[in-house]
Amino acid sequence: MKKVLVLAAALAAATPALAHEAGSIIVRAGAAHVAPDDSSSSIEVGGGAVPGTKATVGSDTQLGLTFAYKLTDQIGVELLAATPFSHRVGIGGVDAALGASGFDGKFAQVKHLPPTLTLQYYPMPSESRWQPYVGAGINYTTFFDEKLSGAQKANGFSGLSLSDSWGLALQVGSDYMINDRLLFNVSVWHIDIDTTARAKLGGAPVKVDVDIDPWVFMVGLGYRF
Repeated sequence: MKKVLVLAAALAAATPALAHEAGSIIVRAGAAHVAPDDSSSSIEVGGGAVPGTKATVGSDTQLGLTFAYKLTDQIGVELLAATPFSHRVGIGGVDAALGASGFDGKFAQVKHLPPTLTLQYYPMPSESRWQPYVGAGINYTTFFDEKLSGAQKANGFSGLSLSDSWGLALQVGSDYMINDRLLFNVSVWHIDIDTTARAKLGGAPVKVDVDIDPWVFMVGLGYRF
């Protein structure tokens, strides 16, 4: 009887614990880096496009959080959240276009939050330590705390605002189960984020359409409940 119990305990220890079965809640946290793949229209001043001008958006790294729920062993839903990202907005080509100096370079600093909801597919068996996945879903990005640089205020710019954005999101990632609860995660998103920035230069309206379309990279740890 003792040998039977020892054998049963050994078999139980050798059997991998289920990792990503239906009903699992998976919380992940780590460093999230937003790298815009940006492009823009020409900047419009007073209703007319100024040839050779453009807007640029810098990158930023913040704390990323994801919350996933497994609907089945292979299908899950996930919400991406983060602490607010802060981006440097630049403008180019304005000096030559306006026949002035001191306009080009840093234009403003803006913050945004990009909550993203994706439906995910996990192809591996639930007991596998490796759990790669792909996902697709929708993103909502809201911009706030838009601050013009001191130099641009001196140049006559005021009233900067950026419109919020709805867009599609694609995702690929992988979990590695360190044990039956703790995991290591890497994930990448490509998100469609389009915005229109508006301001005033003196009394003239200023507008530019910007496709930010960032790559978002996240590396961190997770816990399965």
